[in-house]
Amino acid sequence: MSSSENRRVTDLGTLKAISHPLRMRLYRALFVARTATASQLADQVDEAVSLVSYHLRKLAEHGLIEEAEAQSADGRERWWQPSSYGLSIHGEDMRGAPELQAAGDAFGRMLDEQRTELHRRFLDERLTWSEEWRSASLSAEWLPRLTAAELSALGEELQQLLMKYDQQARAAEAAGETEGRENVAVHLFGFPYRS
Repeated sequence: MSSSENRRVTDLGTLKAISHPLRMRLYRALFVARTATASQLADQVDEAVSLVSYHLRKLAEHGLIEEAEAQSADGRERWWQPSSYGLSIHGEDMRGAPELQAAGDAFGRMLDEQRTELHRRFLDERLTWSEEWRSASLSAEWLPRLTAAELSALGEELQQLLMKYDQQARAAEAAGETEGRENVAVHLFGFPYRS
């Protein structure tokens, strides 16, 4: 990963590239794996290697992923990695650009569907996890009355807290402390609504 910062997506081409459901699944799988080949990712998403290679090249064309240093002696393998720590899309970057706004809305809906599917799969497979993991999993809903500024501040604090835990986990993994670690999805939504 060449950048430790989030990549802020502001152009229509990049937004459309990451909005493809398979590309988002590949991006997520690559983010979790840190580095991987098309073959490895194809196994994870249950798709043909040729199709996965095509979509990885499309992600690379938009700078969302990049080639990584080879992890094996097989020179025919092409290794990939995310080009940044993550992605961010901000509403203010889409103001006055209806096509960009529509693409951003479509991206948000696709992400919501994939996140819901991840959580549904956990619920379906819950009993296959140890009691420790079942007890550690969380599902919560809070309904505070906030100002827009307070919601923004809350989001920043939560992001910093999650980043702290992610960086600690990455450092522990780099030091070889992998026992007991699993991929964990934390999905947060904070938005105004009317009853």
